[in-house]
Amino acid sequence: MNSRVLSTSTTAGPTAALDTASAWWLTTLDRLERTTVADPVIRVLQRGISSLPLGGMRDLLRGRPLGHPVHPVLVQVPIGCWLSATVVDVVPGAQRAATTLTAVGLAGVTPAAVAGWADWADLPPAQARVGLVHAVTNVAAVACYTAALTARLRGRSAKGRLWALGGLTAVALSGALGGHVAYRQTSAPLA
Repeated sequence: MNSRVLSTSTTAGPTAALDTASAWWLTTLDRLERTTVADPVIRVLQRGISSLPLGGMRDLLRGRPLGHPVHPVLVQVPIGCWLSATVVDVVPGAQRAATTLTAVGLAGVTPAAVAGWADWADLPPAQARVGLVHAVTNVAAVACYTAALTARLRGRSAKGRLWALGGLTAVALSGALGGHVAYRQTSAPLA
C-alpha cells in the first residue's frame, strides 16, 4: 500500500506543480484581459496606427496575400537567430557565430514588429491588452539583445551571453503572450 501511495505521489507531484503553474498563468492572463488601466493608451495607439496612410502595404503587413497574418512568420527570424545564438554559445570558439546570429536577429525585429502593430491595431480590447504587454516584453527582449551584441562586440562574451539569456527569457514570455492572443482568445476554450 505504501509503495502505491509513493508511486502516486511522485507522479502527482510534477503534474500538480504543472497544474498550479497553468492555473496561475491563466488567472494572470484573465486579469490582464480584464484590466482597463491601459485602455486610453491602447485606443490612442490603435487609432494612430489605423490612420497611417499605408494603402496596400497594410494588406501586405496583415498577410492578406498569404491568407493569414504575416507577423508569426516574420518573428521566426529573430527567435530562430537568438535561440541558435544561445545554442552556439556553448560551442567553444563560436563567439563570432553567436555575435552574427544576435545581430541578424536584431535586424529581423523591425519587419516583425511593424507587421505585429498592423495586426494589433484591429484587435478587440481584451486581445489588445495582452498584445500591448506582448509588445512591451518584446521591447525588453530587444534591449537585452542589443546589450548582448554591444558586449560581444566589445569582447565581453560572458556578459553578452548573460544578456542573451535575459533576452531569451523575455522572448519566451513574449511568445507565450503572443500565442495567447493568436490562439487561445480566438478559439474555443481548451477542455
